[in-house]
Parts: sequence; structure tokens; C-alpha cells
Amino acid sequence: MSDNDDKVRLDKWLWAARFYKTRALAKAAIEGGKVHHRGERCKPSKEPKVGEEYVIRAGFDQRTVQVLALSVVRRGAPEAQALYAETAQSIALREQASAARKSGAAGLQTDGRPNKKQRRQFQHFLQQQD
Repeated sequence: MSDNDDKVRLDKWLWAARFYKTRALAKAAIEGGKVHHRGERCKPSKEPKVGEEYVIRAGFDQRTVQVLALSVVRRGAPEAQALYAETAQSIALREQASAARKSGAAGLQTDGRPNKKQRRQFQHFLQQQD
């Protein structure tokens, strides 16, 4: 948010915006393909610019954020949230996915514990895979 923040690395900005707890985690996420810009994977050394949109996946959530400001220092959460704006479509999709997870629609539906015959079939299947 200061004047000399016109050039900042993407991993440092993600850390300053509090998407990741450490800069190393931000770098690992970028290298793991969890951060995209214009549909393409980014590099940790990419320099974000004000107005650009990034798609960031963390856990079950996927956020589409627009860069509002640049910063190299990690500050409090209210100041970090001023660095970006999440799109309305992204918020709606996250809320739908959260509701689906809570209702159990996205989870695995089972009839309970497998019985003895099912466990034996499963063990037999695993042995065939080795």
C-alpha cells in the first residue's frame, strides 16, 4: 500500500493478502498449480498488477479475486482485505459449494460399514492391484 510496492512478487502478495500463512506455502501453492491468471498457471516471481484477476484454490474453496492494491508487508486482516476484491460470482459459487458440502450431497454416500463379505472382496481387490 506504499509507493514503492509497484513491483512485488506474486507469492509475496498472496502472503501479504493473507491467502496463505507463510510465503513458502504461497510459493508451493503457485508451483502446484493452485493459482491461475487468464486460465494459465503462474510462477511465484510473476508481478501482479492492479486490476488483474487471479483464481486461487485453497482447500475446498476456489476464489476469483481482483487485485486492488499491492503490498509487500503482511498487516492485519482488515488491511489485507483491502488489497483485493472477490468477484460476486466467486462468492456465490463458494456459498453453493459450502451448502452442498454441509448437506452431504458432495460427499460419498454409503449404507454404513461394509459387512464381512464386502471387506473380503475389498481385500481381494487390493491384493490384485499389487
